[in-house]
Amino acid sequence: MRTRFLFAGVLCAGMLAAQTQRAPLPALPAPLDVPKPGPDTGQPYAPQPILPGGVVIPLFPPGSPYLNNARTHEPEEYRMSTAAPGRINSIVNIHNPSIEFHTVERGINTGAAVILVAGGGHNSLNVGSEAADFVPFFYNYGVNTIILRSRLRRDGYNPQVDEVNDAEQAIRMVRAYAKNFNIDPHKIGMMGFSAGAELTAAAAVLYPEFDSKNDSPSDPLAGISSRPDFVGIIYPGPSPFARNRTPPPIPPDVPPAFIVCGGSGDRVHAIWAMEYFNAMLNIGVPNIELHIYGVGRHPGDPLPDGSRMSGGLTDRNDTPYGTWQFRFIDWFRDLGFLQKPDVETKAAKDVAEFVAHPPHFPPPGSGRGGRGPQNAPPVAPPK
Repeated sequence: MRTRFLFAGVLCAGMLAAQTQRAPLPALPAPLDVPKPGPDTGQPYAPQPILPGGVVIPLFPPGSPYLNNARTHEPEEYRMSTAAPGRINSIVNIHNPSIEFHTVERGINTGAAVILVAGGGHNSLNVGSEAADFVPFFYNYGVNTIILRSRLRRDGYNPQVDEVNDAEQAIRMVRAYAKNFNIDPHKIGMMGFSAGAELTAAAAVLYPEFDSKNDSPSDPLAGISSRPDFVGIIYPGPSPFARNRTPPPIPPDVPPAFIVCGGSGDRVHAIWAMEYFNAMLNIGVPNIELHIYGVGRHPGDPLPDGSRMSGGLTDRNDTPYGTWQFRFIDWFRDLGFLQKPDVETKAAKDVAEFVAHPPHFPPPGSGRGGRGPQNAPPVAPPK
């Protein structure tokens, strides 16, 4: 037996020696097709696609008063992943805002389109986890996607003015090109994350003012509405209904909203989520859905192991919060957005009914239901 063990030991030692004498592996090749920003030509910057096949269209024409025309020539700056070669985690230095179209196969196309508005605290645009990752996700449901590259506060822009203008212009631009991309113009909405959800919430209620300001015959988009047909408000920043703001009138045809946030683990954003939800619920807006998860923190928050909480589509440690995107699909399907193109959605029918017959609530403090919606923002009269 001892001889057998000695023989085995000699055999293993021989194998290890043979392995150590093996020729070295060839050097790894460099990653291929890594995206990079375009050059500075002195002309308005031409945004490059974030994902292969993207069709990129600037939001505003050269010389537009909405642009800082002294800086539109500056290239964007990509912040790349250090672990996944070719992945753009975020973009900064955006002065020529744009939209990037990604369409689906005709056989599965529902005609629906989601404009993705990434977050990043207005200091970066997190287009990896909160935009690009959603392109293949929505593709599987026959939903077209558009990535919005909006401007940032870090580059000198006002989130409540310039960035909201970018969001509203994006909706008009997608609707203007809907036929070219086989998109149903009545199924165009927006999904925003964190700081991007601020823009989404604002776009959902401020479109009448934006459209009235941009109705000149010289505007090629005149008469094209910036109203989203639906909105996804995901772990949002402050909406126009935040406590320190003067709430705007709610348009009678305000779109349905799907709202998601962590609860006590993301308290501030949960409060902002509920402020938007309550403003809509108080006047009876149809198809407003809210999910506040008991276990959930905001993307970017530090974790005990030194890493940071991820967001977007990530699994979130196998918690229910990591499945919110499927709750969105449930809501989206319920409202008819996953039907074939040109079929009127339940969402559209319910909005029309709400406009024609707005609900009437009892006076504050009367009857069942306690205090009632006495703090609700006013509803703008129908046009």
